[in-house]
Amino acid sequence: MTAPPPLLEIRGLRKSYGTRPVLDGLDLVLPPGIHALLGPNGAGKTTLIKILSTLLPHDGGTVRVLGLDPRRDRRRLQGLLSLTGQFAAVDGALTCTENLEMIGRLFGLPGSLARTRAAEQLERFELTRARSTRAATLSGGMRRKLDIAAGLLSRPRLVILDEPTTGLDTRSRQVLWEEIRGLAAEGTSVLLTTQYLEEADALAEQVHVLDRGRIVAGGTTQELKALVGGAVVRILDQDGAVLEELATTGTAPDLAARLAEAAHRFPTATASIHRPTLDDVFLHLTEAGPSADPDGAATAPSVAPVRV
Repeated sequence: MTAPPPLLEIRGLRKSYGTRPVLDGLDLVLPPGIHALLGPNGAGKTTLIKILSTLLPHDGGTVRVLGLDPRRDRRRLQGLLSLTGQFAAVDGALTCTENLEMIGRLFGLPGSLARTRAAEQLERFELTRARSTRAATLSGGMRRKLDIAAGLLSRPRLVILDEPTTGLDTRSRQVLWEEIRGLAAEGTSVLLTTQYLEEADALAEQVHVLDRGRIVAGGTTQELKALVGGAVVRILDQDGAVLEELATTGTAPDLAARLAEAAHRFPTATASIHRPTLDDVFLHLTEAGPSADPDGAATAPSVAPVRV
């Protein structure tokens, strides 16, 4: 039996705006599942998303999404994926129901099926009470939920979510998280970019870090956290200031030994254990500074790639 194609297969991807390279020989192969793409502002995330979703042609390299070429198989691929950008794209003059039914028809759904799925999505995203409300009068968070609900009407094989929970409150964010997990359980793959690193930690099977046009690291969250070392024992004075940090391997025996050392050397101080987070990984792998992305500034010096 033939194995299904990778979700994404990207080799040597290049994209420039004028003379400024944005994506510089990017390589990335992902299996089906939930994946998160992290990177500082201007790293090239938005450019990559536009290429994957057929909105922008690339300059060089090869790109396959669900086994299809975004340039050659543009129309076919558009029927298999859904893209929700950073800003709500629904029509403010229409009600929630009208927006979803209209978008369902644009996806090619028969009228009765468009109405059924619109009602289902309103319920799933807790928008039923607002079904007759014009989108222009909704709160920012509710418009965001409506926009995401619209993108799922066609039951796509791949859902691309660009900063999906920006503007959502905690409850709405949790609803979306459960929806993403539900999509994965049904066999739909998800690629998300997010500024909330705990979101990537909670949802993604694999996380990849993009910096200056290249993937600098990738793997499970635990594999990425291992790149910055084990836990650190922080010794704090009575005001909470850090007196010293003791590196550990993260194993229980080593932690116990370091805590005993801290108690002996600083008998009046307190100690806390800091375990690596995705924030630590992000700061370790990326560097603040200018970028080649048109949303950023000028080209910055290159950094050495991190092999995983």
